[in-house]
Amino acid sequence: MKKFSLALGTFFALFIIACEGPAGPPGFDGFDGQDGLDGVNVVGQVLEIQGDFTAGNDYSIFYEFPQTVEVFESDIVLVFILWDQTEDSNGEAVDIWRLLPQTRILNQGILQYNYDHTFLDVSIFLESDFDLGTLAPGDTDDQVFRIAIMPADFASGKLDRSNIASVMQTLGVTEKDIQRVIVD
Repeated sequence: MKKFSLALGTFFALFIIACEGPAGPPGFDGFDGQDGLDGVNVVGQVLEIQGDFTAGNDYSIFYEFPQTVEVFESDIVLVFILWDQTEDSNGEAVDIWRLLPQTRILNQGILQYNYDHTFLDVSIFLESDFDLGTLAPGDTDDQVFRIAIMPADFASGKLDRSNIASVMQTLGVTEKDIQRVIVD
């Protein structure tokens, strides 16, 4: 019986303590602190370039980042090629993007679209085990690429780098945010 009375007494004590009473008077406003420095806004970007691979440019497309695009040596630069298009259920065109490098096996041999970059530029080029002059215009003319510039912090975790939609979502970039350039 002693244990029951102790448990009942504890229950009532907790019940009474948990009850709220009327609100007390409002407190005084505190003093404003000093304004701190603004933090650094690290933002990724996606650019779209279009160009031709010709003998005159040694089957490469060179793109120098403009002054408006800040790229750091620690940034990750990914290049995607517009590989094909399909249609959605509404008949709207849907782009199919592939992360470079991409390899094609042709009648002439093996063709690879590849790239390298610095924090100043990107070079997209063709490599093959045959004469690139024998390529069809569909493989060389009006090729479209998207260049995603990502701060190294964004690339950690479970980001699927091969999926341009995932990369753009992580960077907070939409189609209307993409800068488009035709490279000569």
